[in-house]
Amino acid sequence: MAEKEKKEKKVSEQPETQPESREQAQPSADCEAELAAVKEQLEKAAKELADAKETLLRTAAEYDNFRKRSAKEKDAAFGNGVSFAVEKLLGVLDTLALAANAQTEDESYKKGVLMTLDKAGAAFSAMGVEEIEAQDKPFDPELHAAVMQQQAPEGVESGTVVQVLQKGYTYNGKVIRHAAVAVAQ
Repeated sequence: MAEKEKKEKKVSEQPETQPESREQAQPSADCEAELAAVKEQLEKAAKELADAKETLLRTAAEYDNFRKRSAKEKDAAFGNGVSFAVEKLLGVLDTLALAANAQTEDESYKKGVLMTLDKAGAAFSAMGVEEIEAQDKPFDPELHAAVMQQQAPEGVESGTVVQVLQKGYTYNGKVIRHAAVAVAQ
């Protein structure tokens, strides 16, 4: 029995739990205000994050565009430099062509000029410089410069190139020098 009394004593020593009042069961006004403040901070942080993300994406896109534009400008500057140099050397090529076509009794001289002309042509080709095909082609103002008109030989249409007075050249599709031509009337 002593054990039974001890158990009853322990049960009676424990404080009785009282039902919570309605005020304690519902969140207090302070908690609601704090919750609203935290929600507002969360929304503000989410907006700042979205703004920062958008700024980062725009900056990355601007950098990518800048990189591409810089590479394009670098290639264009190099191409312009090559075009300028080739344009200055075309006079030398023309002179070599005249020397190769000139009458001479010294065959080794003529052979040397022809070899030099071939090497110069090969060097231009390796750089991407191409001769504009003009002879017996329809006149194209983007490629040819009409210097004169001639009576059309029989069987040749009007507007056809009948004589090339000076060769024209392109570099990577860009005209360096227009071909000076005579066009059939």
